[in-house]
Amino acid sequence: MIRVTENLRKIRDLLAKSAVEAQRDPGTVKLLAVSKKQPVAKVLEAARAGQRDFGENFVQEGLEKIEMTMSHDLIWHFIGHLQSNKTRAVAEHFDWVHTIDRLRTAERLSRQRPPELPPMNICLQVNVDDDAAKSGITPAALPELALAVRELPQLSLRGLMSLPAIRTSPDEQRKPFRKLRELADSLSAIDVEFDTLSMGMSDDFEAAIAEGATIVRIGTAVFGPRT
Repeated sequence: MIRVTENLRKIRDLLAKSAVEAQRDPGTVKLLAVSKKQPVAKVLEAARAGQRDFGENFVQEGLEKIEMTMSHDLIWHFIGHLQSNKTRAVAEHFDWVHTIDRLRTAERLSRQRPPELPPMNICLQVNVDDDAAKSGITPAALPELALAVRELPQLSLRGLMSLPAIRTSPDEQRKPFRKLRELADSLSAIDVEFDTLSMGMSDDFEAAIAEGATIVRIGTAVFGPRT
């Protein structure tokens, strides 16, 4: 039987250890528990163990979990590809979107975000590997998109996200994360300030934390194999 509570404790300890080794405050690194294709019972166990931030890749699955966990005051992050016909549901129910790489999608979220809700937190997804097969905006196009999204009234532009290609050695793993951090830093020259770097997963979170990750996305190490 998978013990989510025990897994969470182990993962938090590992994240804290990595932060200390990087001479960072462990409190600056947030665990985003990726709950896609996991039963809601495991989400509830994690919530009882103090986990508040959960990530979903599929809109309908996420909506069902949000409805079933409303009494627990959780924070829901959409981390999958967002189709235009699903933006309203995301705008109405999620707290974060990590995968914005087109202005049109951001504009739809801003228009559809209910005015009684706080602005939706947004990360721009960057294709740091310059791989045509991957989602994400190119580094060269990032400043223009960041400036435009920053002005949308119902959104709060928080930072950048990336899903780099798999690398095996720690030194190689750090390179794309370093590039994302440097891109974030470079935007301060045009008065775009970020507080979030969403990067790193189960196999490379140490490298991501060493390069400044503030949100690390981890799924099966918390919840066990997906159903």
